[in-house]
Amino acid sequence: MAHPPPPGNFSNEIPQNLRVGDGLRALQTPIRFLKGVGPKRAAQLEAFGLATVEDLLYHLPFRYEDRREISKLRDARMGSEGTFVGQLTAVQSKYNPRRRTQMMTASLRDETGSIGLLWYRAPSYMTKSVTKGQTLLVHGKVEQAPALQKRIVHPEFEILQSDDDLKLKRIVPYYIRPGGLPLSVIRKWILAALADYARYIPECVPERIFERHGLLNLAAALAWLHDPPIDADVLSLNRLSSTAHRAVIFDELFYLQLGLALRKKQRTEHASTTVIRKNQELVSRMRGLLPFKLTGAQERVLREINQDMQSERPMQRLVQGDVGCGKTMVAWLASLAVIEQKYQALWMAPTELLAEQHFRGLKPFADALKLKSALLTSTTAQKEKARILEQIECGDLQFVVGTHALIQETVHAPRLALGVIDEQHRFGVLQRLSLQRLTHTNSHSAAPEPHMLLMSATPIPRSLAMVLYGDMDVSFIDEMPPCRNPVETKVYGEQDRRSVYESIIAELRRGHQGFIVYPLVEASEQLQQVRDATQMAEKMRHGVFKEFGVGLVHGRMTAQERDDVMRSFRDGKIGVLVSTTVIEVGIDIPNATIMVIEHADRFGLSQLHQLRGRVGRGSAPGRCLLINRSQNNALAAERLRAMEREHNGFKIAEADLALRGPGEFLGTRQSGMPDFRLANLLRDSELLMTARKEAIDWLVKDPELRSAQSSGLVEVLKHRWGTRLQLGAVG
Repeated sequence: MAHPPPPGNFSNEIPQNLRVGDGLRALQTPIRFLKGVGPKRAAQLEAFGLATVEDLLYHLPFRYEDRREISKLRDARMGSEGTFVGQLTAVQSKYNPRRRTQMMTASLRDETGSIGLLWYRAPSYMTKSVTKGQTLLVHGKVEQAPALQKRIVHPEFEILQSDDDLKLKRIVPYYIRPGGLPLSVIRKWILAALADYARYIPECVPERIFERHGLLNLAAALAWLHDPPIDADVLSLNRLSSTAHRAVIFDELFYLQLGLALRKKQRTEHASTTVIRKNQELVSRMRGLLPFKLTGAQERVLREINQDMQSERPMQRLVQGDVGCGKTMVAWLASLAVIEQKYQALWMAPTELLAEQHFRGLKPFADALKLKSALLTSTTAQKEKARILEQIECGDLQFVVGTHALIQETVHAPRLALGVIDEQHRFGVLQRLSLQRLTHTNSHSAAPEPHMLLMSATPIPRSLAMVLYGDMDVSFIDEMPPCRNPVETKVYGEQDRRSVYESIIAELRRGHQGFIVYPLVEASEQLQQVRDATQMAEKMRHGVFKEFGVGLVHGRMTAQERDDVMRSFRDGKIGVLVSTTVIEVGIDIPNATIMVIEHADRFGLSQLHQLRGRVGRGSAPGRCLLINRSQNNALAAERLRAMEREHNGFKIAEADLALRGPGEFLGTRQSGMPDFRLANLLRDSELLMTARKEAIDWLVKDPELRSAQSSGLVEVLKHRWGTRLQLGAVG
């Protein structure tokens, strides 16, 4: 597929003998050295996140304006946007001392008429540079001025010289920019960066891959996006779906997927403990103890895990599924397969309460199967801890549940064959590696690596999982046990508060317990209309729920303080637990049957789904009451209605991703989410699949990335993802 050359006079040819690494270093030139920038402007740009020439080249427009039609002033219509060219016949400035601003007015005239121009807050550079007699190109919305005149308030404008005729009709890019920097200056710097540095943009993805998918090369695509040709399709540019957009998106997704595939390959080069399933006596006896049958999804995922563990390579598998889908039982049966072969299984949970919960739930099964088990947390008594560590090291303990206490330097587990991490997104990559390396000792550093099974009750759409966990195998338990009933969900307004409280009291009088969730820990001056957990808990202790006992948990409490309150709630000493979202994962209170979520319109759909998963975990049905304090917000109302209708976590996650985007969906910087310059995992899921296939195919052809054609790929891969993906050994 042929493409026109990049617009302008930008050269994208890398000088002969210039290595890719040298080009990448050239792109790292600090922005202050770009012509016309200087130290003061550079400081503004750096504070905005634009520190290098490369940052500036990838600072792409967020929209484009079509100025290919230049109208005469007589055709200016009220309420419509237009582009006009004329001469300034009057310019006036007036200083407002109270606001310390300059108001500037002007009159623009062509041969057909005139129009007023108004800037309420004109920066000093404008009052000095705009003068009577100049020819201006202006663009903006026409509105009515006093005395039935027409005017444009805060128009975009450019001062034209005699040789600017060819530049009048064009597509104009708009950029997000630091306050105080005019768009025209940003555009000028970007074009200067393209002119001087486009030749250094690496073109290392094999040309035939770009040709196969009808994409421009990277340098041409960036030039196209910053300075679109006159015949470009503005609609596709504004939809971020132009050929140039697709090229940039594909390029960044290709390198990410190549890095993830390489990390997965490097991991599989280590030897692991092979779990040969000679007999399944423990698993069979365990199945006999269960009062239910596993679902089809549980059986499928268990088969995938067992197949992995029979391999000579260490398993890295993530099991995703809704609260109550049976992930814990799948992990327990996988653990028994390991224990059957005289190995150990260690489980790690992010909180003491969750570790206790797992141990309390599984210890009766371990006892029935005559297995030695233990719980290890930071509060375990020192003498008991020393005994547990000794038994782990000599292999006497077959099953251990713990917190971060499991990955201290004093812990050695040479017989460890399966590590299970629950709510894995609460742990960093290094913490997961620490559990994996418990088999290593000074005397036996080349010990086989254990298999790793990660569990998450936070449903993540498949497209997002491919990026976050592209170096893992992912299993989905997408079927609920037949005995598990959906939590009844209903939306209420502020006017229904009495009815909501009556519902809570009715459940409490039946001997059940309830949660009330708030978005804030304490009152906020910025959010005065939003109720907070601390004040409301205090009011409830002395008010409507005083006879039932009210507890409070939030993220500013220490882990010990939170766990103490949660234990009191678990043991039935507290009837109502007021909290923030700290209770959204890992809390199992079978007696809790009702949850009220205040200001539910302020939460994401996935978070609401996680929260309501805390109730209805026992034999009694669960109810979730969502209070919408923004009933005039149509979008919020529709989102909450979706919560009433939908109970499938994966469908809710897809809707949430579509509404909020990946960054907000996951929370700020959570889960190692990559920073994309342009790609959007929902919008670009098809390109993501294409990039993944091409990256994996390339790695199949050149597994070590040692060919001459791969050398550039390695350089770019290290530059973009080396640190974040821990690709120190690549190349």
